[in-house]
Amino acid sequence: MKVNRHAKIIELINKFHIETQEELAEYLNREGFKVTQATVSRDIRDLKLTKVPTNDGRQKYAVHHTIESSMNEKYIRILRDGYLSMDMAQNILVIKTVSGMAMAVCAALDSMKWNEIVGSIAGDDTIMCAIRSVDDTIIVMDKINKIVMQ
Repeated sequence: MKVNRHAKIIELINKFHIETQEELAEYLNREGFKVTQATVSRDIRDLKLTKVPTNDGRQKYAVHHTIESSMNEKYIRILRDGYLSMDMAQNILVIKTVSGMAMAVCAALDSMKWNEIVGSIAGDDTIMCAIRSVDDTIIVMDKINKIVMQ
């Protein structure tokens, strides 16, 4: 039950701007998980959730990702070495790589476990990433640019 509840918490915080433990408990109870604020507090600690700022100046729960834990240096190096360019077509991101590097760069992107990326496929020098929305595509492009321009 705890694993299912944790999975539902991740789903909920990715879908909604949840600011408080009480609000998260309400969402969980609506989804059929009978929880108390104390249970939610333990779950937040177990999942290592953190609060991040939203565009309107408020805060919401999010899964805590650090550069060290979500992207190790090997994958960053592969992305930097293989990347040539990218372009978007609505919610599809097309990434051009050095010939023969698309699979490695694609694996590097997959290892980053960005919530915005639904899935990706690679050929020899091209990667196609299905992104959740057009706005998320722009976010992913920004994340990639920050990595390759460092």
